[in-house]
This record gives sequence, C-alpha cells and structure tokens, in this order.
Amino acid sequence: MRNKIVAGNWKMNLDHQQGVSLFSEIVNMVKDEVIGHQQVVICSPFIHLHSIAQLAKGTPGVAVGAQNIYFEEAGAYTGEISAAQVKSTGATHVILGHSERRAYFGEDDYVLSKKVDAALKHGLIPIFCIGETREERESGRYFEVINEQLKKGIFHLSNEAFENVVLAYEPVWAIGTGLTASPEQAQEVHAFIRNTLAEQYNQDLADGTTILYGGSCNPKNAPDLFSQPDIDGGLIGGASLKSRDFVDIVKVFN
Repeated sequence: MRNKIVAGNWKMNLDHQQGVSLFSEIVNMVKDEVIGHQQVVICSPFIHLHSIAQLAKGTPGVAVGAQNIYFEEAGAYTGEISAAQVKSTGATHVILGHSERRAYFGEDDYVLSKKVDAALKHGLIPIFCIGETREERESGRYFEVINEQLKKGIFHLSNEAFENVVLAYEPVWAIGTGLTASPEQAQEVHAFIRNTLAEQYNQDLADGTTILYGGSCNPKNAPDLFSQPDIDGGLIGGASLKSRDFVDIVKVFN
C-alpha cells in the first residue's frame, strides 16, 4: 500500500518564532484529530529545521523537510546548504525541482539530478517536483514535458534508490494563481506518471510510488483530489501556513 502524505511548503515565510509556533499548533492538532496512517511533512525555511525537528520527536507520522539543498558536499559555496547539513538538523525530506526553483533560479534537470543523488546519499527523501507551464498545457505538450523531466531528473536511479523518492505533480499554471487542476485533469497526469514509471522500471515500483498533487490544494478541493486512484496526497503551499486549513487537508484521509 502506498504511503499517503500531506506535505506543507512554507516557502519564504515566517520568522523563527512564528514558524515554531505554527509547527507546535500543527503537531498538537495532528495528535488530537488525525486518525490513520497518513504522514505529515513540513518543509520549512532552513532557519526552522532544527527547532521544529526537535518538536516533531515523539509524534508518529510527523516529519520535517527542507526546501532545497546544494549538490556539493562542502566548500566555498557561500549561501548554499548541503544535504549533510540538512540531515544534521533532524530533517528527513527535501523538496527538489519545485517550479519556483526552476523558474527563478535556473535549476535545470542536470542540476536537479545531482541534487537528488546528494539527498539520497545522505538519507534524505526527495520530494521531486514535475509539471508543466500554462503554455505547455495549452499547446498539449504536457505529457512530453513531464516525461522529459522524469527522464533527465531521476530516471538514472536504480530501482532500489527510486523506492526512496516521492513525486509531486505541480501544474505550474495552478501555483499561487488560485487556479486548480480539476480532479480529472490531475488524475490524468498522475496516471500518466505512474504508467511511465512502470515502463521505465516495473509495475510493482510504479504501484508503490507516492505521487502528490501540488497546485492550490485547499480543504474544499482536497477530498475530490485525494479520492482519485493515483493521487496519494498533496504538496500544500498557502494553506500550510494556516494550521486549521492544513490539518483539515490532512484529515481528508481519516
């Protein structure tokens, strides 16, 4: 059975105290209200990682992740953070390939493949993001784009290594725009991704891979999205900054 995951991406928000306060609220609400085996992963700015990882201890099903890493081990890379440094905070996950990193910071598939390798080497679980822009969607090229991102970014991994990867489909045209892919649109792409994994690796690996939906997911649309057969949870942006909204999304799996 595939893992059901709801991951929060705080992006560049919250000072240290605000982040600790929000995480504490989420942890307490999860303890009181969440029934089931779904996992919660909060991906915060680097400044929060150690503090919230400490708060997560003793709370089954709650984990902490970073939003990025650099692929080098150490050295003269001012401003960058290595996988080993993130791991040392107690974090277990890292978002890689988010559309904002691709668009604003020029991260290409080659760079991302090296970051995936660095994450796995140090025991971090990559949440690897793929998805198409509005232009690519309207031109009908979205399957081609997603296939290329998979091929160049992570298909160099062995079967054993790939089992430690979580995928997240994020239609770029639905991030921060208020637009959301319909459940049918999202399911179509998730099914395509799973079929592509089966062709590249095997059906068992494809059936066991968690694929999240990321694109303006909120408490109102989460039930319809998460009910689709190939959608295993969400990568949540804006709604993850509100404890009530975020936990209500997590509770969809109750």
